[in-house]
Amino acid sequence: MSALTPSASYSLTLRVRIPQTPGSFARVAQAIGTAGGDLGAIDLVRVDADAVVRDVTVAAIDAAHGAAIVDGVRALDDIEVVSVSDRTFLLHRGGKIEVTPRVPIKSRDDLSMAYTPGVARICTAIYEEPAKAWNLTIKGNTVAVVSDGTAVLGLGDIGPEAAMPVMEGKAMLFKEFGGVDAWPLCLDTTDTDEIVAIVRAIAPGFGGINLEDIAAPRCFEIERRLQEALDIPVFHDDQHGTAVVVLAALICALRVVRKNAADVRVVLSGVGAAGIAVGEMLLVHGVRDLIGCDRRGTLYAGRENMDAVRTAFAARTNPRGIRGDVTAALAGADVAIGLSGPGAIPIAAVQAMAPEAIVFALANPTPEIQPEAIRDIVAVVATGRSDYPNQINNVLAFPGIFRGALDVRARRINEEMKLAAATAIASVIGADELHADYIVPSVFNRRVSEAVAAAVADAATATGVARRGSRQAPDSEV
Repeated sequence: MSALTPSASYSLTLRVRIPQTPGSFARVAQAIGTAGGDLGAIDLVRVDADAVVRDVTVAAIDAAHGAAIVDGVRALDDIEVVSVSDRTFLLHRGGKIEVTPRVPIKSRDDLSMAYTPGVARICTAIYEEPAKAWNLTIKGNTVAVVSDGTAVLGLGDIGPEAAMPVMEGKAMLFKEFGGVDAWPLCLDTTDTDEIVAIVRAIAPGFGGINLEDIAAPRCFEIERRLQEALDIPVFHDDQHGTAVVVLAALICALRVVRKNAADVRVVLSGVGAAGIAVGEMLLVHGVRDLIGCDRRGTLYAGRENMDAVRTAFAARTNPRGIRGDVTAALAGADVAIGLSGPGAIPIAAVQAMAPEAIVFALANPTPEIQPEAIRDIVAVVATGRSDYPNQINNVLAFPGIFRGALDVRARRINEEMKLAAATAIASVIGADELHADYIVPSVFNRRVSEAVAAAVADAATATGVARRGSRQAPDSEV
């Protein structure tokens, strides 16, 4: 087995028939433990004359590990595995979201106001004054989650149907943490012009557009063109949501090690969409010594065969012109941020970093380097996983960012709003709470989205992109 920890994402429910003899269940528990499983809930299903049927929940590391646990229980004499259910698949069965009415329709009066003939008056009011759509339709609280399925999680180009579970999950998180109604739109095209045209066409029904899991470099052009064409926020979360949370975590991590952003050397392992966005945000925050690395090594001014985005990024980074692989870049560095893939950061490279080093290994589910391997080497470690301390998760950012933007009817999400969001996330952790294993707040801390929404709304107002000046202002159109 690997050094990874069992996770609820690979949890199984085994329905087992156990003889009513002393020590029978202990044998089941021992088999699960011997196989490295994490025993969870134990529920009684029924009692027969000579046996007990129980549902036993077990967390595994991955699918192969789960199968090994089941095989271990099946190998026991007199123990029958009646069925095995994958709890994650069961959670997704039938989809994870639905549409529900906000007002009841229980009478003819209700129907005549919600639909015909009364709805015609609302249509006419919006036709005469289109801005009333913000109050008289779902537009003011609705975001489209748009993907073409070409860069889904660490799975890559898996297509629009396979991308749907992620986009549904995104919509759930919008509602749960920001009170925003979001809907997944997975497009059966990878053509940039078609995606731009489709999103422009559906935009009137939404207050914001969240682009998701679109491969680089097309994602850069799609976002840019939509931001130019639309007067509602267009936000590529893989870029900017990641950048916001990484900056928030870095602000707190630097406080732990008592270093300043302007003085540290930061190395990015991975300069795709997320890596470029993180780098740009760190530069705006004040980091001056920043080096990006891809599979070919460090980015530097004049390096051949780079696309326009990486060429522009290289021109603003790597001030000492370091050439070589990630190991060369990390020698003496203070911060390593992995946005690439498993094993991309060698342990020898981490050992050569500066004292009190910070490592964010964010590839998911398998980090660039395992936290267990470097916990005694560096001062602060963060990952993208929920089963380690310091999970850097975009859910800390995007619900509050869109909540704040929608509250003031922002036309766009600008750099000032993103910086405000990062600072707000970092501010949730007080000085008395801050330590090496707590540099980002829990995703279940409700103060996060509230703080982010308020900060983003204020920044939108201050920078002139808000249609109304206060998120507390009452709606005037009725």
